[in-house]
Amino acid sequence: MIIIINRDFFSFCIKLFLGIFLISFQHNSLFSQKQKNELDAIIKEWAAPDDFPDHVILSATKDPSTSIGINWRTEPTNKVGFVEIAIAGDGPRFGRKKIRQYAKRSFLNTEGSNLDGFESSYFEVKIEGLKPNTLYAYRVGNTKFKSEWHQFKTSNNKESPISFLYVGDAQNYILSLWSRVIRKAYKVAPDADFFIHAGDLVDKAHSESEWNEWFAAGNFIHSEIPAIAVPGNHEYQRTEIEQKGDGRILSLQWQPQFSLPKNGPKSLEETCYYVDYPNLRIIALNSNVKIKLQAKWLRKILAENEKKWTVVTYHHPVFSASTGRDNTELRQYWKPLFDQYQVDLALQGHDHTYARGAVYENPNQLDRDGKSKIVKGPVYVVSVSGAKMYSINEKGWDEFGAKREKAGEQIQLFQHISIDGDLLKYKSFTPTGRLFDSFQILKDDGKNKLNNHF
Repeated sequence: MIIIINRDFFSFCIKLFLGIFLISFQHNSLFSQKQKNELDAIIKEWAAPDDFPDHVILSATKDPSTSIGINWRTEPTNKVGFVEIAIAGDGPRFGRKKIRQYAKRSFLNTEGSNLDGFESSYFEVKIEGLKPNTLYAYRVGNTKFKSEWHQFKTSNNKESPISFLYVGDAQNYILSLWSRVIRKAYKVAPDADFFIHAGDLVDKAHSESEWNEWFAAGNFIHSEIPAIAVPGNHEYQRTEIEQKGDGRILSLQWQPQFSLPKNGPKSLEETCYYVDYPNLRIIALNSNVKIKLQAKWLRKILAENEKKWTVVTYHHPVFSASTGRDNTELRQYWKPLFDQYQVDLALQGHDHTYARGAVYENPNQLDRDGKSKIVKGPVYVVSVSGAKMYSINEKGWDEFGAKREKAGEQIQLFQHISIDGDLLKYKSFTPTGRLFDSFQILKDDGKNKLNNHF
């Protein structure tokens, strides 16, 4: 069935072009206030939902081998939504065996919270009982309007190779410049098992147009590679219009548009949680609030962890990369736990530069192979994928007993990480596909050996 949207398509495209143009130049003094108001209205129209489902996104669940989270939104009066899902087939008739599951609806009104706010219906489905290591096709919508068929693959329930992508701070010029990063990342690893977003996905927490940019930039990638996301400081802000009240709050769109696990501390649902693969536990932390509370939870989660590999992700770095920044509370409460339980990798954002390093047992002594060093605790990475850039701190991490091995500034990056048995390989790429940094970690007799080149 072909659905024709009831609007003047040519006129709308012209408006959309002007609206996107203004996203980058809306504060330019060449625009009069009247022109800005008119173009703000165009952007708001562009960002608003209609009958057709949009912002379709997958979220990783606690057990990605048997379940998946699916979210989308539509216009506000729509009260019914469902997912239709089937095992993907080579021909077009796979849909005959589809199963329909109705969604939980959330009504969201951001009109009193942001200058570009409006009403929306958000829908959420958690599908369970899926077959491991199986390619599924799904679509979302209702009886009148449905999305295209998307595909995703459940993870294996046995130890097997796994790979994932990681980015920090999309935040600024999201549609115009971050889009090339996430799209190149997909080209490098189209079969990635999940995608880590280490905070500051947008600049203004409650901005409808910025969230719409984020979804437009990633497009179908969001609907086919499950997200593991943590909030940054820019996801915690006051509302623009009502500046009074309780101060900085989590983005109003965060929980309606993600189906992240709710296995973390109470009051931090979908911002602090963990996801388990057969040989890997990913722990997502919220570095904005309640650091001590999370430390208590983190100790328990790490103590009971039996996975071979452990990756943590959060926004504010333990060792800052940029000048004038420091997060002492994280070093005080989280780093000792990372060290005690031998976390392998810490993926961070916030500093709008690149830095990578670790604490070594003996930083001046190479292993017997003459290449690798024994790592104490995780390898720490700070990375930025958006267009906002800061200056690198030339001092490095020596004052904290850590060695910064690689640093960079004024460069957009994404990371591809793969794990196979006892070996983890890490590669950092620019949007043009140039390899910027790489290392590998080998687990050997209870030790992590890091090789800076492979």
